[in-house]
Amino acid sequence: MEKTKCPVPVFIPLIVGIIAVSFSSIFVKLSDAPVSVQGMYRLLITILFMLPFSGNQWKNAKQIQPRQWLLLFLSGTFLALHFLLWMGSLKLTTVASSTIILALQPVFVLIGAFFLFKERTSSASLIGMAIAICGAALIGWGDIGISPENLLGDLLSLFGTLAVAVHMLIGQHLLRHIPSFFYSLVVFVSAVFVFALYNGAAGIPMTGYPGHDWLIFFLLAIIPTVFGHVLFNWLMKYVSATTISVNILGEPVGASILAYFMLKESISLFQGTGGFLVCTGLYLFLKTSRVPKPFKEAPAAQNV
Repeated sequence: MEKTKCPVPVFIPLIVGIIAVSFSSIFVKLSDAPVSVQGMYRLLITILFMLPFSGNQWKNAKQIQPRQWLLLFLSGTFLALHFLLWMGSLKLTTVASSTIILALQPVFVLIGAFFLFKERTSSASLIGMAIAICGAALIGWGDIGISPENLLGDLLSLFGTLAVAVHMLIGQHLLRHIPSFFYSLVVFVSAVFVFALYNGAAGIPMTGYPGHDWLIFFLLAIIPTVFGHVLFNWLMKYVSATTISVNILGEPVGASILAYFMLKESISLFQGTGGFLVCTGLYLFLKTSRVPKPFKEAPAAQNV
């Protein structure tokens, strides 16, 4: 299938998305609500904002094959698992430690894309990725905890990173045939369903939270979800999941800066140097990577 060109310069939505997702860890830290409740309402509020724009999207449901419906649900399940594990890690360790492990996401996506899609990456791009990952490692070097609680947080972040890599790889496959808006909507509904089942089974109350927490739920929906996840889902129509994952390496830089000002978490020399390396690596990757041609949708499906 032939691809269409991205209607705006790719770097613009990438920068907006990176800034948006950098706020995610800050908002999670600012709420005392269970992370499974935060994740559920984060996506539910996002769905409510998307519904007014979904009028002409439901006709696409008739074109979805049973296997694609299963993959859509699996994508939502892995997204919910990512939120549950990664947001849970933020309750046990620092923003820098959690986001640095999350920065390993492109490694998992690149490996998966190689085996599933035979995606190739140039040597120069791999060098850029390596520089960015080394920089991300420096950001959290002095902050990765050695206590059992911090270690558990690090492990949760690692498994959450694996989960979001699977989610993105499934998305890259499905978005060859499904409009990005419809994909996001169905995946978010699936994730909310998974969260509701989890909260019900675990006996976690889903109501009765103070206004402060509801404000956090709203901010999580609008900033890192709509301007982060939804935007990245749309971008996967034009660039690969690997390209998006590598650029998400900018999140530890943004999150560490925000944590310094909003949570009073200090930034060390290692973290400052690492931030410079991340930016350098991302620039090299963007300059040297061969962006795959975006796919064109079936005639009946309209892009949003």
